[in-house]
Amino acid sequence: MSDRIDRLLIEILRFRSERDWKKFHTPRNLAISISLEAAELLENFQWQIGEEPITPVIKEGASKEIADIFIYLLSMSHDLGIDLIEAATKKLEESHARYPVEKSKGSSKKYTEIT
Repeated sequence: MSDRIDRLLIEILRFRSERDWKKFHTPRNLAISISLEAAELLENFQWQIGEEPITPVIKEGASKEIADIFIYLLSMSHDLGIDLIEAATKKLEESHARYPVEKSKGSSKKYTEIT
């Protein structure tokens, strides 16, 4: 991974180790935590109407929840031995194949629906 992400992961693992929390950070529990934090992220936008501008308060709340998700994601990918950058790169390559520009540009259809 990148140096900044590697350094962040070291800090996350140190934080977890100092508190003896690894025993709670099973893949199941981390997946649940990611899902819960994603719901908390969504809560920041819950009562917006249409395309309202993002206020500083919403942006700050979203930033905190995105950070929580990222921390749990880094922890889980580390514990499962998944290179997060490599996995994301591979997924993006798959998406390029599933959603060719000429067939998907401007469309929200799933790849199984585009012809």
